Amino acid sequence: MDNVTQAQGWQRFAAMDLDSAEYLLKMHPVPIEIICYHCQQSAEKYLKGYLVLCGKNPPKIQDLDELCKLCAKLFDTFKNIADHCSDLTAYGVHSRYPMEMMLEEQDMQQALHNAKAIRDFVLAIAPEMVSEKQDKTQS
Repeated sequence: MDNVTQAQGWQRFAAMDLDSAEYLLKMHPVPIEIICYHCQQSAEKYLKGYLVLCGKNPPKIQDLDELCKLCAKLFDTFKNIADHCSDLTAYGVHSRYPMEMMLEEQDMQQALHNAKAIRDFVLAIAPEMVSEKQDKTQS
């Protein structure tokens, strides 16, 4: 499988995570922690997809700061989304388990904003990550 096809697979799963986060907004009470988790997961997959697109094997880590640094070694402007990555990193582990995380609706809204900013950034520099088939279904 070529790099573009593999990156498109990562993008599909990243999009599903973000779609899931948005769908969960309809629940009452809103599962803030799980939405934040899906936002982190989406960002992680977009970053790993970019690494795959560039021929790199993504490490099995959830640390968005580290993944962003790896991407920045390939394309310096990834530094522009470093803050978005930092804000989401903690949600990759802490929100999956019953730990003390005092998250509020504004945290969740910021997580959604950060995840979308990362998605938009990655797809702007690597539009080939969206397959033609997927592009048609989103139109």
